[in-house]
Amino acid sequence: MILSSSEIARRRGVGDLIIEPYNVASLQPASYDLRAAGAATLQRGACTLIPSIEWVELPADLAATLRCRSSLGRRGVLLGAGFVDPGFRGQLTLCLTNMGPEPIDLSEGDRIVQMIIQEVKNGEHLYQGRYQDSEGAVR
Repeated sequence: MILSSSEIARRRGVGDLIIEPYNVASLQPASYDLRAAGAATLQRGACTLIPSIEWVELPADLAATLRCRSSLGRRGVLLGAGFVDPGFRGQLTLCLTNMGPEPIDLSEGDRIVQMIIQEVKNGEHLYQGRYQDSEGAVR
């Protein structure tokens, strides 16, 4: 089941889902928009790693799928590496590739990726990988 905006807000309120800093304008009907942590230019044909402003912590019963916002997709931007496991903590490194006809400038705080949060049933394993507690863009 995908979490609705009211369920995302409720889970944040009880403290088991952490999204900080939280921006109410980023809350969508069934997702939360992650924002760029700094300004960047997406060059044509290049993959650019951009960290999210948000620090995200998912409990054992939640995972997230990342999707490029349609406003960037219409300009030719593709998102790679789009899944966040239960138990992940850290800033998310967003892999954006510009396949469009021109460079695209991003400003700090621009909403660039949708995080769709869904329930995980009977999950037993938490993320323990090398990106745990990551800060900034991590290769």
